[in-house]
Amino acid sequence: MVLIKETDIGGKKFSIETGRFAKQSNGAVMVRYGDTMVLVTAVAAESVPEDIDYFPLQVEYREKTSAAGKIPGGYIKREGRPTEKEILSARLIDRPIRPLFPENYNNETQVIALVFSYDGENDADVLAATGASAALSISDIPFEGPVAEVRIGRINGELIVNPTHQQLQESELELVVAGTTDSILMVEGEAKEISENDMLSALKYAQQEIKKLVQLQLDLVREVNKKKVEVAAPAADENLKKDVYNLAFDKFKEIVYSILTKEERGRRNKELIASVQSELAEKYPDKEKVIAALLHDIEKELMRERILSEGIRLDGRNTTQIRHISIETTVLPRTHGSALFTRGETQSLTTVTLGTKNDEQTIEGLVDEYSKKFMLHYNFPPFSVGEVGRMMGVGRREVGHGNLAERSLKMVFPEESAFPYTVRLISDILESNGSSSMATVCAGSLALMDAGVPIKKAVAGIAMGLVKEDNRYAILSDILGNEDHLGDMDFKVAGTNDGITAFQMDIKIKGISFDIMEKALQQAKEGRIYILGVMNNAIAVAREHLSPYAPRLLTMKVEQDQIGLIIGPGGKTIQGMQRLFGVDINIQDDGTVSIASPNRESAARCKEHIKKMTATPEVGEVYDGVVTKIMDFGAFVEILPGKEGLLHISQIDNKRVAKVSDYFKEGDKVTVKLIRLENGKYSLSRKELLKEGTVKEPVEEAKSD
Repeated sequence: MVLIKETDIGGKKFSIETGRFAKQSNGAVMVRYGDTMVLVTAVAAESVPEDIDYFPLQVEYREKTSAAGKIPGGYIKREGRPTEKEILSARLIDRPIRPLFPENYNNETQVIALVFSYDGENDADVLAATGASAALSISDIPFEGPVAEVRIGRINGELIVNPTHQQLQESELELVVAGTTDSILMVEGEAKEISENDMLSALKYAQQEIKKLVQLQLDLVREVNKKKVEVAAPAADENLKKDVYNLAFDKFKEIVYSILTKEERGRRNKELIASVQSELAEKYPDKEKVIAALLHDIEKELMRERILSEGIRLDGRNTTQIRHISIETTVLPRTHGSALFTRGETQSLTTVTLGTKNDEQTIEGLVDEYSKKFMLHYNFPPFSVGEVGRMMGVGRREVGHGNLAERSLKMVFPEESAFPYTVRLISDILESNGSSSMATVCAGSLALMDAGVPIKKAVAGIAMGLVKEDNRYAILSDILGNEDHLGDMDFKVAGTNDGITAFQMDIKIKGISFDIMEKALQQAKEGRIYILGVMNNAIAVAREHLSPYAPRLLTMKVEQDQIGLIIGPGGKTIQGMQRLFGVDINIQDDGTVSIASPNRESAARCKEHIKKMTATPEVGEVYDGVVTKIMDFGAFVEILPGKEGLLHISQIDNKRVAKVSDYFKEGDKVTVKLIRLENGKYSLSRKELLKEGTVKEPVEEAKSD
């Protein structure tokens, strides 16, 4: 049976259909908004392997170029590995649905979203997230939804739900929000330094639209009426639990209440776990994993209770304190800019590389091809957490963290007219114990200033946490890794002294109130302002001069009909200039010419050459030319690059000239005046300048040759 449910979102029809596509899935829906359509399926394994003690959820999002009437580029002509956009979209689906599966559900589950139609206006990513919830909700897979996701923009102070790509170009805010009927589950976005109150207003507006989409799914679930698989809680062995608590509670309390480094705490935890497992091995054989889980619960209980009752955290800080920060700039002598930012046990070494127009990244996908001149790449090597691991390609987490940091900083990046360079930031995380992405924001801002990139102001980031038990809760500033793992929220806010530039929130409980959100935003602002103060003490403005190893880049503008003149037949002219001056020349369609060289003087000489090449000779002007050819009737003189005129024999001297070669040979320099322009031909005179006394008589030896 085919079922379709519809509602109005932002003045457009939003529909969810089931029963026509992918019927062998546990649940499948086709979501449509405008002419954008995405199929989302949910499938789960029927049984759980015995050795699985975690929830193996896999979320995939794929955009087919055929959806936009395109054929993929390259030689293969079919979609390859996921693009960065597809990876980020998959994360937008994964993050809000993951907390809503039962705690003891470990069946392998896969959600796949395939974009089959794209209208050029409405992005499929938020549609896919709502579709994932719908597919799971109508299936027999245990899922404690539904949830929905929308994108919010703001133009001229007016909030817009699911803005088009064109509207987002004008928007001062882009926020993706996922939630239920009464709470927020996930937030991701960027803004042009908006206030905390404006951010909260956008979240409340998103909640209103989310309610409509949740109700749409509830109506669909009611009609499909498929029974959910029941998840049985594992039988608790109360005797084992009692023995573990008797053996370990006081010892774990001593660890939790001691101020230890991450490394020391980890070592003592492992020793305690091994000791308890060894002591109970004979009485409870093959229960190592259960004992480890019970010990984990003890640590979680102790940490959370101390925070809620005493306001004291694992490292001895109160709930609002920021860890010690140290900053070094110009750490690496040969990079164009660098900064080492250390906050507690989290450290980022970030470098800046300046490039030319040719270094811009070309982005292909469903939208029209475009290029990026500001890139941030984030790396998380295994040694940063003291582990051994395989060094493979960039993972989804690294893509997501790098994207968040890039969005945080791009809002203060200078306009191309003020700084025409392409810029690549690389953040290498050397140590990690809480919020390496926000450390990347801080290090990135410092490194940009160190490189002389004239960013508008400094940007800092901070990660907030939450511990909530019933009506008691505590908001934590600058969280540790354990506080993220054992807490209920990871809430990252980046911005300047004047407002928020990027925002990301994930929670592990079933939603938080706007009251908590408001307090978290205010506490994050206070922490951010403090961090910015420390950063500004290290370097407050961009350095005046670029690194001596950075390319020198000059720009100029020419008429569009002169582009061909600069390039020349088969590119010979531009290639010749690049060889002659040792530069790299890039010309845009609008006539913007960029000249890059390690040597500024070489770039300046090339710029002057192009100026002359594109200049229009004017009658009455005087030019320093070069004789290119000697004829019986005169000499041809190049007065500007590529522009020659005739210096007639009668215009060489005040006296009668018998032979042109008595005065000039090819390659001689000569000052002439343009006296006439007819049919695109230039007539030159030296005699006029002799009369005016602006040039000297020909030298005697030239006359006698």
